[in-house]
Amino acid sequence: MGQHQSNQSVKSEKSAFQAMVIQSVHKMSKGVTPTDDYVFTLSNELKEMAENELRETNSTRDHALKAMREWIMSNPRISNIRLDSNFLLRFLRSKKFSVPITQESLERYLLLRQSYDEKIFRNMDYLLNPTQELITNGYILALPKRDKLGRRIVLTRPGVFDPYKYANIDLLKIHGLTYEVLMENEENQIRGFVHIVDGSGVNLPYMTIFTPKEAVRIVKNAERTLPMRHKEIKAFNVHGSIKFAVDFALALVSEKMKNRIKIYTSVESALKTVDVNLLPKEYGGITPMADMIALWQKELKASRDVILMNDKMQVNVEMYSAKARQGAVSALTQQMNNCGAEQDANLQGLQGSFRKLEVD
Repeated sequence: MGQHQSNQSVKSEKSAFQAMVIQSVHKMSKGVTPTDDYVFTLSNELKEMAENELRETNSTRDHALKAMREWIMSNPRISNIRLDSNFLLRFLRSKKFSVPITQESLERYLLLRQSYDEKIFRNMDYLLNPTQELITNGYILALPKRDKLGRRIVLTRPGVFDPYKYANIDLLKIHGLTYEVLMENEENQIRGFVHIVDGSGVNLPYMTIFTPKEAVRIVKNAERTLPMRHKEIKAFNVHGSIKFAVDFALALVSEKMKNRIKIYTSVESALKTVDVNLLPKEYGGITPMADMIALWQKELKASRDVILMNDKMQVNVEMYSAKARQGAVSALTQQMNNCGAEQDANLQGLQGSFRKLEVD
């Protein structure tokens, strides 16, 4: 009897140990990158900025990183994800270290990468066409020098994008690649970005690139899902024929973001608000655009491996509603405690139109 109980006890302990090992392996398997002990290595100026603007201190950062990793491990919807501090901090910093809001944003980001259209946010390789062609032609690039506040300037020239030659997937892909590369840099995460948009050559045919419903979700995800601090957006050379589209987009963003967007009637008035020496020679600067594009390509090359590694991140898409899988910003919040996808099956195949437009 005693021997039997002893054997049972040994088996029970062995079983508990095996369960612990299996659970540990399962947790480890979620990490595309390992956890790390973060050390703030940036300047004192950035340390003060992070604390004053983002509420980031050693204590809040350590607590938030721990909370995020524990949440990831216990979240059955997340299969694989980067666990390194750099990756998690971009989300925490963009949400000023509000852990619940960061969790929602991170999960929406992961789902968007995988389910909206896998061709967009997968295999974001700058060497592949048409991405490489658009980069070479200067559709979008981060200028090499920071502005007086230390922010990177992203110059976009949508007129370079030929709507008859390229698909909307190509446009989203190159934007996704650009922002992913820039978000790898911690200084960018803290200081934020300035966007300059030259609307030359953009007219009515460009309005057919996305359906109204797609446009709504792109604008809303750009503000709420991408972990970027958009500090200023300056646009000029905006053709009168697309004013309705600009007004439509402005109506979708928050009041805070709306106040950061400036549409200028002339190039001259727009350029008065920036240091032209930072801009390409073609805009009154010193360095030719071709040279700036070459420098940007070097940055893309340096980040290529980590950007492609991001493809290993995965969520269990079947645990999300159809609406969430289609990129609806509001849907994920509703799904946090309800993983059944069947409840929104009737939303599959919804077509966007101006007449029946769901703004979420």
